[in-house]
Amino acid sequence: MTAATALTTRDPWTLVPSLGNLDAYIRAVQDIPMLKVEEEQDLARKLRSEGDVQAAGRLVLSHLRLVVSISRQYVGYGLPQGDLIQEGNVGLMKAVKRFDPDQGVRLVSYAMHWIKAEIHEYILKNWRMVKVATTKAQRKLFFNLRSLKHQYKGDADDAHVGRMGFSESEIQRVAHELDVRPEDVIEMETRMSGGDVALEAPADDDHEGPAAPMAYLSDDAHEPTRVIEAHHRDWLASDGITHALNQLDDRSRRIVEERWLKVNDNGSGGMTLHDLAANYGVSAERIRQIEVAAMKKMRKALSETETA
Repeated sequence: MTAATALTTRDPWTLVPSLGNLDAYIRAVQDIPMLKVEEEQDLARKLRSEGDVQAAGRLVLSHLRLVVSISRQYVGYGLPQGDLIQEGNVGLMKAVKRFDPDQGVRLVSYAMHWIKAEIHEYILKNWRMVKVATTKAQRKLFFNLRSLKHQYKGDADDAHVGRMGFSESEIQRVAHELDVRPEDVIEMETRMSGGDVALEAPADDDHEGPAAPMAYLSDDAHEPTRVIEAHHRDWLASDGITHALNQLDDRSRRIVEERWLKVNDNGSGGMTLHDLAANYGVSAERIRQIEVAAMKKMRKALSETETA
């Protein structure tokens, strides 16, 4: 029995390689034989007319190597090849479902578009936290700018250098070749040159470096706890103090006001214990006792007001 015959008679899902590393998967799909034209068309017609799942499985399996080959073109974007292959396989299955054998093209040619489309979508969604391309023109720029940049070495006599290492002549050449505006080329190059920045610093205690954006982007002025604390301080400085002072007798209130709420002409602070003692004809220790009792009474009044 030939390999091709085995593929058409054996349950296709038994050909799926067992779970393992990526290299093992790639070696396994390379061993799956390709279909001949007649076999491919026969299986495609069975799928379209009868909804034959076995036929769909054989069509998919015989083209898994195509997905692996296409995925290699996109490893430079920094995403795992295994994920690229997975997304490409989704595109391959979509192509198999829509493939019409009577159009006169091979499945390999038809499936390339669907495989690349799924990989492109995956890269655009996962390459950065912030999506870099949304319009058709931006997508075209994203996937062509890197390769074109390597082709253009720049003009040695060009003294006018643009952003991110592009000379003015290179910007014009890229814009002309991709049929976009020079401004679009500059904007996309700027987006691609920037990197993601973590809002918070790493959890590592030994982390050294510039402060994370969270340290200077957060608006402490509107943080709920700080707002409540500020409101409480304002109340204490005005209505709260007035309310607490009203709970004291005249002598105790005057002692507190003269000691803590007034400033002498020389700016050195309120009256001393000895100054008040001389005014009232008592000892400084007695003034201190009256002050302590007044402060205690004021704290109690403020506490009762806050819990009310």
